[in-house]
Amino acid sequence: MFQTWIKFSRPFTLIAPMLGVVSGALTAYGSAHSPYRNQPFRWEMFWLIAIASLAAGWLNAASNGVNQIYDLEIDRVNKPNRPLVDGSLSLRAAWWLTALGFIGAVAVTWWVVPIPGATWWQRTISPLASHECIFFYLAASILTLVYSVPALGRTKAKLFWANLTIAVPRGWLLKVAGWSVLASVWHWEPWYIGLCFFLFLIGAASTKDFSDMAGDAAGGVVTLPLRFGVVKAAWMIAPCFVLPWLLIPLGTLISVNGHPILTGNPFWLNIFGLSLVIWGSYVVYLILKNPEDLSRVENHPSWKHMYLMMFWAQIGFALAYLLP
Repeated sequence: MFQTWIKFSRPFTLIAPMLGVVSGALTAYGSAHSPYRNQPFRWEMFWLIAIASLAAGWLNAASNGVNQIYDLEIDRVNKPNRPLVDGSLSLRAAWWLTALGFIGAVAVTWWVVPIPGATWWQRTISPLASHECIFFYLAASILTLVYSVPALGRTKAKLFWANLTIAVPRGWLLKVAGWSVLASVWHWEPWYIGLCFFLFLIGAASTKDFSDMAGDAAGGVVTLPLRFGVVKAAWMIAPCFVLPWLLIPLGTLISVNGHPILTGNPFWLNIFGLSLVIWGSYVVYLILKNPEDLSRVENHPSWKHMYLMMFWAQIGFALAYLLP
């Protein structure tokens, strides 16, 4: 049964949000805005990051759960080996696991408050305004339900709205949530960083839709390749693999209140941004050299590169803020 639960959570997909929170927190730690700046890394910071990161994974598992519950008929075509489809997990058990995931993941972030030296009790009773992190997890939970649940809109079936409700929580809000672990979000910097990931995912998230066209069509889900055709959809998402990363070197030049909007090491930020632009250009080449392959190959290289680029983007931002 435990193995079935693990399979239901889709563990590989949990890495990206957990890494995103760790990256966001370390980026905040190395920024000009953190109350922990110039302090040695302590256990207090480790536990705050650990709680927020595990909560992000837990929340993503719940997101995967609710998506599988409402995509059951689609998965009978696209993903016949998933637990709900093959009968190894009951619908009732799936609902319980999903509900506990949403409630637990949001609840534990109440203690993620960036007050240096505070006890856990002091974090518990600190003013509501200091509990910034929990609101991002709550917002991400709501958007996840809006994405999947018909009664709340099921934006998954509504073309551009689907990409928007993926890119906002998993791109923009994820980075700001991670930042809130060790610094306040009331600065331009975390939102600017989140914008890079949002613009990437608003297009790159569609790479998974090309191989799922048969099931999506049967389930009434309207995706870019179904609406515009494989070739045109491929051209539509291609810029999102390159253009967002140009914002990184640009952020070292834009000044806000007397310092660049990105306060990490400008040398490493420029090298890091350039590496993503080059990598993204290669992925665009893979996509556009034969767009029809996107719909014929279950795991097209562009899908794998999307995840790998996301991992490198998370790691790269943290390094650019930690390296001298």
